[in-house]
Amino acid sequence: MIDGATRVFALLGDPVAHSLSPAMHNAAFRALGLPGVYVALRCDPADLPPLMRALARAGGGGNVTVPHKEIAAGAVDRLLETAREVGACNTFWSRDSEVLGDNTDVAGVLSAVERLDPPPGPWLVVGTGGGARAAVVAAAKLGVGVAVRSRSPDRARELERWAAERDLELSDPSDCTVVVNATPLGLRPDDPLPVVPAEAPSACVALDMVYRPGETMWVRAMRQAGRRAADGRAMLVAQGASALECWFPDADAPEEIMRATVDAALR
Repeated sequence: MIDGATRVFALLGDPVAHSLSPAMHNAAFRALGLPGVYVALRCDPADLPPLMRALARAGGGGNVTVPHKEIAAGAVDRLLETAREVGACNTFWSRDSEVLGDNTDVAGVLSAVERLDPPPGPWLVVGTGGGARAAVVAAAKLGVGVAVRSRSPDRARELERWAAERDLELSDPSDCTVVVNATPLGLRPDDPLPVVPAEAPSACVALDMVYRPGETMWVRAMRQAGRRAADGRAMLVAQGASALECWFPDADAPEEIMRATVDAALR
């Protein structure tokens, strides 16, 4: 029941209408009997900081998605370690009158890639935003190098410099064994592929951060090319479970229920 004690959580970004985070988190709240409700709110960059702070200081919190994760990192009182490392925030809440921000995307990427049984070797990261930075940090935690692809050569070079400053080895895309799409390409059925299979000839594993019913065209193309490929649903569940445990530290996120909710919505 929604009443005066209900804590409000929100997904903030643009676009957000496609997101399954509300269905996933509301199913988890119901399963655990938690006093929370989760909604999706499209917002402009200028509206992000006051929305985050209002939600958190009212006892709730939420998540931040494209294209606002880097802006969100500057909107909280204190960034936790992973968010500081990434330079992007996707999860926020309040504790002891302080608005906190963290990044659960790194854990989500690691969990999703691990399910695909990746071989050793560097990762090709497609994109340069907050999700791409999370993928670079995830690669660093595994001790592998990275290559960066972007429609903007300047932004690609900027992210490569950022990775090199963190002692990551820069690799050639043709040598990468894992490729991660950290762009929004694939949300619409007429989007071009973020990278064609021939541009990552050594890749055995492909992870798409995007998800949609019937999987994305890129996932299907990579699988047809003989790669082990998955869309963003596993990452969504893993990062969402970590976020829920930030908001409710005494709870164990019901990952099976969250996964079943997402899978049912994408059938």
